[in-house]
Amino acid sequence: MRLTDFWERMADHFGGSYADSFARDHVMAELGGRTVREALDAGWEAKDVWRAVCAAMDVPADKR
Repeated sequence: MRLTDFWERMADHFGGSYADSFARDHVMAELGGRTVREALDAGWEAKDVWRAVCAAMDVPADKR
């Protein structure tokens, strides 16, 4: 998954403004105690981060 696809999915699910806030501020156990941005900066694959977001935030199957 390309980062542009990842951010489009985040914006689609959370809304543009909240997606960025969520990515910066929400620490997730599924990402090893990191935020989305920290996980991406640490080298996590975008698809793995998206899967973690989907699992943690109950993203509907049609948006996964």
